[in-house]
Amino acid sequence: MHSTVPTAAWLFAHDWDLRALTRLGAARPVRFVRAGFDLFSFPGNLALARFDLEAFADRLAARGRRAGWRAVLSHHEHFGALAAAMVAERLGLPGASPESIVAAQHKLHTRRVLQQIAPAASLPFQDVAMSPTEALPPDLRFPAFAKPVKGVFSVLARRVDNAAELQRHLALSRAERWLANRLLEPFERVRRARLPAAGSTHRMLLEQPVPLAVPQFNLDGWVQDGRVHALGVVDAVTVPGTQAFLRWEVPSRLPPAVQARALALAQRLLAALGYRHGFFNLEFFYDAAADRLTAIELNPRLASQFGDLYRRVRGVDPHAIALALALGEDPLQLPPAEPTAQVAASLVYRAFTPAAVPRAPDRRRRAALHAAFADAELHCFTRQGRALARDLRWTGSHRYGVLHLGARDWGELRQRAERASALLGWPAPYADAAPATAPCGWPAAVAATT
Repeated sequence: MHSTVPTAAWLFAHDWDLRALTRLGAARPVRFVRAGFDLFSFPGNLALARFDLEAFADRLAARGRRAGWRAVLSHHEHFGALAAAMVAERLGLPGASPESIVAAQHKLHTRRVLQQIAPAASLPFQDVAMSPTEALPPDLRFPAFAKPVKGVFSVLARRVDNAAELQRHLALSRAERWLANRLLEPFERVRRARLPAAGSTHRMLLEQPVPLAVPQFNLDGWVQDGRVHALGVVDAVTVPGTQAFLRWEVPSRLPPAVQARALALAQRLLAALGYRHGFFNLEFFYDAAADRLTAIELNPRLASQFGDLYRRVRGVDPHAIALALALGEDPLQLPPAEPTAQVAASLVYRAFTPAAVPRAPDRRRRAALHAAFADAELHCFTRQGRALARDLRWTGSHRYGVLHLGARDWGELRQRAERASALLGWPAPYADAAPATAPCGWPAAVAATT
């Protein structure tokens, strides 16, 4: 006989999700079980060698059937969201259809759908094979922003100005190609079975570049029984001269009318992709001078990094909403909390060369940070050696830390960020100029990362 306390399986929970899991477990009667591994850290990444999504979902479904799981959820972009949908389908639990997850995560398929339903919001695009040996079509248009059809953390996403530059970009080492294939193949096998018309994910999407001065935004929300609910918009601030993110800020400065247009676009795209249950995150550009809104991509999951920002400024917990959705509850019935700040930011610490990567803060620095800033939430991602070199090669920079802070206004937030950064021994993410150089000899203006 199963316990009256519901059990929820949380797949691939790391960083912000892991902290939310601990918080939610203490706030309500629910028991969490975890499954999954870290794609980019040893020894967890050893599981990539033989990972199969169907077999993984089968094992978890059998486990969930025995234990009487009531919910399955994940906000992990690469494997988690699709795995959770597959397990929920097997167990008859609330969740998105696996086909809709595949459709949304296949960037080329989504772009084709967007071109059909909202051509004004779609950038001109082409696609090529992810192979340096296959001949490129002669009619490719440059410059172009290249990114994998199925990617994570903007890996291998960058601007290319001509065919030779694109071929160099695709010329991965043997080890890099093995890793890229292992990251793609689990998804590709499911794609062939569930959405064969979308075509291979072993391809690169080439989009018309957007001027660096055009800002980027994120619309967050959720869908339940096909009805779309908006959560809010997060503003992106980039390193000057690049598309590398420096900060994420809430509340948005984007005019409400433009936010409403983004929501209307999301509603049409979600419906066209068949996505009827779960969180979504729509990345988009808005060019105020041209009054043009263009979609970048739609992620069928909660953007976990932003959850804490909404809790601080709006008193709404997106992770609690996601849990309610997974349990089949109405998120609109969740009680709101008192906001703790008027503004909040996710501050991204980033280096463009190995020499610019500072030391991770030791125990003394961390203690000093939390003593001075009780609301600080710090995540460190420092890499060394080959892992650092791969970061720089694949994403154009290395994100070595993220810090969340709130404040009464933007001026106070900057002051707090600068003081907190000094305690960590890191440069505050309020850059006034582009980095002098970018890795691999790339000009700073073409480096692009998440």
